[in-house]
Amino acid sequence: MATADNTELIDRFEEFYRDYYRNEIGELAQKYPSEQKSLFVDWQDLYRFDPDLAEDVRNQPEQLQEYAEEALRLYDLPVDVKLGQAHVRIENLPETTGIRDIRADHRGQLISVQGIVRKATEVRPKVTDAAFECQRCGTLTRIPQTTGDFQEPHECQGCERQGPFRINFDQSEFIDAQKIRVQESPEGLRGGETPQSIDINIEDDITGNVTAGDHVRVTGVLKLDQRESGNEKTPMFDTYMDGMTVEIEDEQFEEMDITDEDKKEIVELSNEPDIYEQMVGAIAPSIYGYEQEKLSMILQLFSGVSKDLPDGSRIRGDLHMLLIGDPGTGKSQMLSYIQNIAPRSVYTSGKGSSAAGLTAAAVRDDFGDGQQWTLEAGALVLADQGIAAVDELDKMAADDRSAMHEALEQQSISVSKAGINATLKSRCSLLGAANPKYGRFDQYEPIGEQIDLEPALISRFDLIFTVTDKPDEEKDRKLAQHILTTNYAGELHTHRQENATPDFSAEEVETVTEEVDPTIEPELLRKYIAYAKRNCFPTMTEEAKDEIESFYVDLRSKGQDEDAAVPVTARKIEALIRLAESSARVRLSDTVEQRDAERVIEIVRSSLQDIGVDPETGELDADVVETGTSKSQRDRIQNIKGIIADIQDEYDDGAPVEVVIERAEEVGIDESKAEHEIEKLKQQGEIYEPTNGNLRTT
Repeated sequence: MATADNTELIDRFEEFYRDYYRNEIGELAQKYPSEQKSLFVDWQDLYRFDPDLAEDVRNQPEQLQEYAEEALRLYDLPVDVKLGQAHVRIENLPETTGIRDIRADHRGQLISVQGIVRKATEVRPKVTDAAFECQRCGTLTRIPQTTGDFQEPHECQGCERQGPFRINFDQSEFIDAQKIRVQESPEGLRGGETPQSIDINIEDDITGNVTAGDHVRVTGVLKLDQRESGNEKTPMFDTYMDGMTVEIEDEQFEEMDITDEDKKEIVELSNEPDIYEQMVGAIAPSIYGYEQEKLSMILQLFSGVSKDLPDGSRIRGDLHMLLIGDPGTGKSQMLSYIQNIAPRSVYTSGKGSSAAGLTAAAVRDDFGDGQQWTLEAGALVLADQGIAAVDELDKMAADDRSAMHEALEQQSISVSKAGINATLKSRCSLLGAANPKYGRFDQYEPIGEQIDLEPALISRFDLIFTVTDKPDEEKDRKLAQHILTTNYAGELHTHRQENATPDFSAEEVETVTEEVDPTIEPELLRKYIAYAKRNCFPTMTEEAKDEIESFYVDLRSKGQDEDAAVPVTARKIEALIRLAESSARVRLSDTVEQRDAERVIEIVRSSLQDIGVDPETGELDADVVETGTSKSQRDRIQNIKGIIADIQDEYDDGAPVEVVIERAEEVGIDESKAEHEIEKLKQQGEIYEPTNGNLRTT
């Protein structure tokens, strides 16, 4: 029975409902319990009604929730419905608490946290009131299950013996339960900070609504769980939350606060005539050169415009870019720099740092108590609506390889395992770096033979650049000077910091560091990118369309001869459109102009010259990227296979290798290439050796 004070609080809640939530309670009564089981109360409404009551709800949420639900049960309803098990759930607190800012003082309080769902278990029944039936006399003993441990009766209330007992399911009360792990959103982190997370238990009607990869705001009560070392309890506690409400957010950069002053600075910067040069200078200034690659990374950060078509299909606006190159060329540094300035980003290795790897996985681990399967989001899901920087992409796991095709093009990842069927969003740009199979890049070999990635996957990248390390006296001298200047600037800066009476003035240090400072401060660049992606959705002008069309048609026309290779496929048009839209966004423009088209055509031409050229003919060949085999190589393979087929029956054991090579030389294929293609055909199972030194087709 409620005390006088408690009765007064219950009366206040009833009065609040009458003033603010009359219609919502009427709707709940009509839908209860099959369609709706909770009344969602905006904390701000409660504060307007009674500030003291609202603060009490924050400081003593569990007790006050009981009073609020009792008031709901006592509320005079227009229909004959009992809201016996209805919940009152508080949402929209005035501020959120950072996961890394949670402290002991928050214990027992109502708080809100924001982040991304890293893991989510399946929804499973949880007993809240267990009815134990004595198997000796049949007496029922009810024990509420309010703690984490399962509570059983010590003895039967009927025969006073210690069981045995079994649960009577019909007389027990169950509720749906789920556990999620919420991790800090990437855009809220600075300078490569490790994201922190918190586990949250949710129950009843708010279960099953979120999945791994969702951005959420969760309001709930902070609880403590004592750690154990073996069988001994320790004085240390872990934090977790009992969730009261879970709101799914789809805002791109919810934690990116752009002030009016920031906006003014961003707009002024966008009108600078050398804005593209300044952007390039803001990317990894400690790394010399690579202007084309850095400009491409800038365009990737701004991205094109995603389009939802009337037929329900979607054209991605995100750009995928791959850097392939020699060791020590700064690929990893550039990836790391991009991760630090992108408004939302995830940096990882292709080897993967978790069971989910790059994509997603259903795993069985301690999070699900070792019994349940848990859906865990990988790097591409965590980077949804941002950028995923993946080093050593060629070393990714086999499971990721198969899922990567869908992740890059459809921008979703499907998981079907152990009864879990889910589709997670991966609407992100991928910036990948990979090393050639044999250490250094060989410009005379097709790209497909030098990188351990399937051609079908390589073809999903809008831009591919080779980052090579070739001796060049002038370039090497400038590179050496740049590295020396960068290090000298660091030495001067450290010297002034560590010495009370430094030998160098602040002006001297500034003069040197100006050469290696980013042209745009990283924090401003982050806000610039976020502002552009929020507010700019450029459309093509006729001049820009004509420029892209002419470039594509001119390239394709070179492949019209019967024996010519196909220089480029239609995929490249979409890449050009995405890049041109991104170029317009850099200027905060709502139109894609001819100059944008010209700019990105140069980038695409540079990329094609890097990787889309048949090293034997010097001609552009789309098949080098699309299939991993150039047309000249494909013709050579067909010739050798034809030679073997023609002469294999002239010999008892098949076509002798030396004869095949002689015939190949007669049609212009040199010995080393013939030997190489024979080995390749054997690996692919198209020919075999019945005896040593002899060949037959399969």
